[in-house]
Amino acid sequence: MSEKPSVLFVCVHNAGRSQMAAAWLRHLAGDRIEVRSAGSAPGERVNPAAVEAMREVGIDIAAAVPKRLTVDAVRESDVCVTMGCGDTCPVFPGKRYLDWQLDDPAGQGVEAVRPIRDEIRVLVEFLIAEIAPA
Repeated sequence: MSEKPSVLFVCVHNAGRSQMAAAWLRHLAGDRIEVRSAGSAPGERVNPAAVEAMREVGIDIAAAVPKRLTVDAVRESDVCVTMGCGDTCPVFPGKRYLDWQLDDPAGQGVEAVRPIRDEIRVLVEFLIAEIAPA
């Protein structure tokens, strides 16, 4: 296990919120934090509106692929951030769990996804300040 903190973002399809959060964390924290994302029921592809919304801020997630949530992914992470998937995330003692209440971008156009993207950025900035301040 690395010395740097690790964060796992989890949403149902791993196609919108968790992908945007992981991309923001990589973009804003660089290599100071290890980043994972997964879904309890992964979608076939990343939400095109999420891809477009992130492209507008200079972050390319077009090549991202939804991944299935595994027990190992949770075990290997210091912080597990869930986004609308309720109790599907396994719980291990000593881990930190956060639940971010965010609208689901599934089926939404880019106009509806922009505020979700911006809200995620603010939450990620707070998380970075807390676990890996510069």
